[in-house]
Amino acid sequence: MQQRIVKCVKLNKELPGLSKPPFPGELGYKIYECVSKEAWDMFLEYFKIIINEFRLDLTKPETDKVFYKQVNDYFFGKGGKLPEQYVKPE
Repeated sequence: MQQRIVKCVKLNKELPGLSKPPFPGELGYKIYECVSKEAWDMFLEYFKIIINEFRLDLTKPETDKVFYKQVNDYFFGKGGKLPEQYVKPE
């Protein structure tokens, strides 16, 4: 099976894309169309930090809102911004 190549909006180069939209809806399809697998994996690592720093509860609907906002900002806005209190592990 041939890999699908996309022009990644985050990394600004042509790279292998996702095999399917990461979630339903317009934003999920937009990510499928113009975000590489590499950039999506980078976002997931970034979002793990957001979850831990803000102590988000993944069972609450409010966390979904945070997730969608972060996805949109990370790929189509000014980029992701880690919380000010975040300290990178050594």
